[in-house]
Amino acid sequence: MAESRKQLIVEAACACFLRKGYHQTGVRDIAAEAGISLGNLYNHFAGKDAVLAEIAALEAEELTPFVADLQAAADPAKAVMGFAAAYLDYASRPEHALMTLELVAESVRNPAIAQTFGGNRDGLLAVLSTLLAAGAASGRLRRLAHPAETARLVLDLVEGHALRVVLGDAVPDAAAREEVMSFIAYSLGMP
Repeated sequence: MAESRKQLIVEAACACFLRKGYHQTGVRDIAAEAGISLGNLYNHFAGKDAVLAEIAALEAEELTPFVADLQAAADPAKAVMGFAAAYLDYASRPEHALMTLELVAESVRNPAIAQTFGGNRDGLLAVLSTLLAAGAASGRLRRLAHPAETARLVLDLVEGHALRVVLGDAVPDAAAREEVMSFIAYSLGMP
């Protein structure tokens, strides 16, 4: 029961953060959205920062399948392209893109959030970087002077495009998606 109440609070907080933004949402708003008392919210979380930290921790669980797929890859080139396509779909979901914006903004101000959120991205970058280096070493990808920086650029491109789609600054069609994927393939030296 306590876990389901905690999940209810997290879902309510996400709804509030997406609708009003992190800084415009108070703990009273979260409690009201969850249909619980303020005291009940405080039984599960010390405050709004603790709820956001939980959301950042839950993001790590969402990224686990991406990491596992990259680690299990037999063909680095195919795995990178499969990852980029799947991660673009994930990052393009409006709720994900908007929550990422809230997490990034709060990471600048809150070291605990920065550590959790940054750790999520660092884990993904580490495994992607390793795969890019392996692909370059096997000749399946072009030689990369800095695989870690290339991994960052791949994530930046995917996340940036997804954010632009959600904000209405990019066309969310198959041709635009294909252009992103073609750019990654070309950049990595794939035909």
